[in-house]
Amino acid sequence: MFNTTRISQIFVLDQDEALDFYVGKLGLEVSADIDLGFMRWLTVRVPGDGDREILLEKPGPPSHDEATAAQIRELVTKGALGFTVGFTTDDCQKTYETLRAKGVEFTDEPTDRDYGIDCGARDPFGNHFRFVQHKTPTS
Repeated sequence: MFNTTRISQIFVLDQDEALDFYVGKLGLEVSADIDLGFMRWLTVRVPGDGDREILLEKPGPPSHDEATAAQIRELVTKGALGFTVGFTTDDCQKTYETLRAKGVEFTDEPTDRDYGIDCGARDPFGNHFRFVQHKTPTS
């Protein structure tokens, strides 16, 4: 039999800058950084979470021809690809304050919602992501 790893994919315009942001600012860890010759396979994950990875993919070969890659780069820059990934946190306000102090750009502040407290941010390329503190179920 085999196991699966859940991989979410985010288009980034520069993989070194993406590493600086996702590892240096958000605190994720590198799970794979492999030069395949035709592309760089670069994944990050929440420390200790071996079941989920985020592929930081640069638009281009082998998945895209140059015309398609250019269109994707334009959409990423505009922030037009929408929500890319979500993270959970035990303290949304603290996460917001810590990351904001590190220079992370937030699109909205922590807000109390029916499901918990959440806030939105974006990476240096325009990708949107959210942090959610789920409400504790009441008995």
